[in-house]
Amino acid sequence: MVEETAVEEHDSIAVVIINYNGGDYIEACLHSLQNQSVCADQIIVVDNASTDDSASLLTQRFPDIQVEFLAENLGFAGGNNHAFSLITHCKWVALLNPDTVVSSTWIAQLKQAVSTHPSTAVFSCRLEDLHFPEKLDGTGDQYHVSGLAWRRDHGASTSISRPVRESVFAPCAAAALYRLQAVNAAGGFDDAYFCYNEDTDLVFRMRLMGHHCLHLDDIVVKHAGSGISGKQSDFSIYHGHRNLVWTYFKNMPTALLWLYLPQHLLLNIVAILYFGFKGRLGVIVKAKWHALIGLPKVLQMRRVIQQKRTVSHAELTKTMIRNPIAAYFNRYAR
Repeated sequence: MVEETAVEEHDSIAVVIINYNGGDYIEACLHSLQNQSVCADQIIVVDNASTDDSASLLTQRFPDIQVEFLAENLGFAGGNNHAFSLITHCKWVALLNPDTVVSSTWIAQLKQAVSTHPSTAVFSCRLEDLHFPEKLDGTGDQYHVSGLAWRRDHGASTSISRPVRESVFAPCAAAALYRLQAVNAAGGFDDAYFCYNEDTDLVFRMRLMGHHCLHLDDIVVKHAGSGISGKQSDFSIYHGHRNLVWTYFKNMPTALLWLYLPQHLLLNIVAILYFGFKGRLGVIVKAKWHALIGLPKVLQMRRVIQQKRTVSHAELTKTMIRNPIAAYFNRYAR
């Protein structure tokens, strides 16, 4: 393991924001980025063919920020992959949702974290609800062996404190920091996901290659939480529940895939029953059907991913939640 000492020349950070009809959210986010005690080394906003007044707002009010206007909506996954190709000199990439607001010391704190922990490739921030200050939006993402991912402490009181530095399975990409070389080596985000669970999928692949994720509970970001896509909208249910199937079959090592397959199947049955009871049967069935249709391509990708695996089954499962009923007590927030 690399000795964790300060490596200042390796702390350059590019910030990437994917905007789609961000409106007032993106303006507040960018203002908070402009008021940093230590500036980001590069800021890139990718506009995913917004239909609101985002284009004029970005060009008129933020002329010094690099903005890429796409002709079509590539989603969170495709938009970020496009942005990664535009990063010219930075070792790290910080992702922010447009519905976030960061403190004036956010970049400075991130640079301190990577200097202190240079062997860590992924960092998670503490998310607090932008509109309800007494509530947490999350403290990193957890992954259950059944394939369900959820945001830890989502909706809990902000009085909850976590260890200042703590391992979690993955960050919520609404506010996360990644070593760019490690992201590229893992293949970046999967464009087919469009959005939802793409962050879990990426870090799962990075974990298979031996990388780790550290939660930074003292670095706080305010997040509206589905402020643009909507909580439990048809859009979020469809992409979240299609993509969790793909993430499981793409990344879970063979022995673990078969071991936990009964739990994965049960998870999907419970999801169909749950959303069916909520009057959302059509969208959840569509999500699972399209997940099945896409499995042949996913399994082709699986062969390449599993060839890169360097961690043992035991090491990997230590990072997951294994309680057989734990997943079913967490809301379908992703």
